[in-house]
Amino acid sequence: MSVTPGKAISVSAAEKHEYSAEAEKLSRRHFVGKIWQVIFATSTLVGIVALATLLLNIINSAFGYVAIENKIQPEQLAINGVPIERMPKEDLVIVLGNHVSAGLMRRLESEMPWEDRSKEDVYSLVLERVVEPKPVAQWSLYESLFKVDEIRQEMLERYTEADLIFKSWISPRFITSPQSSNAFNAGVRTAILGSLWTISIAIIFAFPIGVGSAIYLQEYAKDNFINRIIQTNINNLAGVPSIIYGILGLALFVRLLGPVTSGAVFGYGDPTVANGRTILSAGLTLGLLILPLIIINAQEAIKAVPDSLRQASYGIGATRWQTVWNHVLPSALPGILTGTILAISRAIGETAPLVVVGASTFITFDPDGPFSKFTTLPIQIYQWTARPQDVFRNIAAGAIIVLLLMLLSMNAIAVLLRNRYSRRI
Repeated sequence: MSVTPGKAISVSAAEKHEYSAEAEKLSRRHFVGKIWQVIFATSTLVGIVALATLLLNIINSAFGYVAIENKIQPEQLAINGVPIERMPKEDLVIVLGNHVSAGLMRRLESEMPWEDRSKEDVYSLVLERVVEPKPVAQWSLYESLFKVDEIRQEMLERYTEADLIFKSWISPRFITSPQSSNAFNAGVRTAILGSLWTISIAIIFAFPIGVGSAIYLQEYAKDNFINRIIQTNINNLAGVPSIIYGILGLALFVRLLGPVTSGAVFGYGDPTVANGRTILSAGLTLGLLILPLIIINAQEAIKAVPDSLRQASYGIGATRWQTVWNHVLPSALPGILTGTILAISRAIGETAPLVVVGASTFITFDPDGPFSKFTTLPIQIYQWTARPQDVFRNIAAGAIIVLLLMLLSMNAIAVLLRNRYSRRI
């Protein structure tokens, strides 16, 4: 089409048809783009609704009215008019001894001498072993807020000897108390300590090995057949079901290396009975589980560092190791920590491999080292939800909230470290 000055532009029919076809294609592309935008927004909304429903269901179970019946009323245990909550520790020990068997008193003293126990500890034992408060009925948060009259009427008809209290199943006492067969006295202190021990061992084991492997594969390894096989296997291991790692941990850390993981080699425990079902075995198993994730994410972070940074370092006479240590690794560290956050998030919620390795479903004493027996929060939640009594589902909801808060806290620490190194760079 030619344009002559001072004359109108003439457009042929073919050109008009071409322009119309292009406009139609453009309109169709915009329409398809809007459809995908709606699909993406809908999927995001569905995810948010599902997450909100999950959280509301947990919160609905973690709070609400509870009907409590005591085996012995606390006022019946008063000595000279002094209630048990105001008694000194010595009197509380006397009350406990008057209402439980001598064998139980000897067992409690063997676990921890009375002179070493605090008043609060003895008071908790009196409540648990003597008063024995037991929930006989519980209501959800929704029912406790909107069906109060119906709850009170049910109390008058069915639970005349019980006290009605509004119970928060997650509380400071719930966090600081050990496991108990009585749901009203049960806590998650032992499970929290077990989770912290296992995750710490997993990170200490997997992080340096994972980052070191990523550095070698990305910076030193040649592109040959063997290294390609190694890389393929690492990618495949990231998708292996977690229970397979549990079987590997059982064979390797519990049975083969049992004398080491049980501490018998170091003089811990009975060397003739080397049981490797300990925190150390669990932590190493979780370390194997997250190792491929850390390697893959660290490789991607190292790969994202521009080659110009490496060439500039080589240009001023730096060796390959000096380049990696002083330039590549600091630049990739934020991405490496991001991958570590994802790995921790997976490991802290694992149950299947720990069950295979030998986690205890009921344990009342705290772990005192890497060679101790253990349980974790996911194991505790699983054990409580599997019980037939409904009240254990309430404390399971409280334990889920504790697990989420612990996960968010650990992730927040990792994010702060990542942001700190990002600012330095």
